[in-house]
Amino acid sequence: MFDTDLFADPRTLLLGALTGLVFGFLLQKGGVSTHRVIVEQFLLRDFTVLKIILTAVVVGGVGIFAMADGGAIDGLKLKSTHVLGNVLGGLLFGGGMAILGYCPGTGVAAIGQGSRDAIVGVLGMVFGAGVYAFAFPFLNEHVLSVGDLGKVTLEDSIGGAHWAWIAAIAALGGVLFVWLERRDRGSRGAAGA
Repeated sequence: MFDTDLFADPRTLLLGALTGLVFGFLLQKGGVSTHRVIVEQFLLRDFTVLKIILTAVVVGGVGIFAMADGGAIDGLKLKSTHVLGNVLGGLLFGGGMAILGYCPGTGVAAIGQGSRDAIVGVLGMVFGAGVYAFAFPFLNEHVLSVGDLGKVTLEDSIGGAHWAWIAAIAALGGVLFVWLERRDRGSRGAAGA
């Protein structure tokens, strides 16, 4: 029932732990490990979370494709696109995030900075992952099969080189980031007046 290779080698585990510590540190320094910032994002009052996500998408895209093209990793490990599953999962994830004020990463970072309310949320996330694992055979047959597009990318679906897509997404992300930053500065200035 379980894979006998439950844990990776010590080097990989150490690298994962260090990456997690850096990620948590950056979440905390970015201010998104407080429920107020997450809730304000959903209320469209504070766009710190969106700016961090935009930055992560662009930096991650450049990094992954640079490693793949440079031979540092063996191609991309794509997951299949399941339209109904993605929509339902996004609604469940977003609803839980709006109610709790944390996502998995920010919840763990919040625990690290002493927020006890995040403990209940993280335990709920672990419980939800267990329920999903238990229900996976049913969901795989009745939900994930609806709108299964397979392993697709923009490059495969529409055409064009992946670096052209990354450049376009980076440019769009940069414009959106600057606009949001100006908007946030303007609203902070108006609140201080």
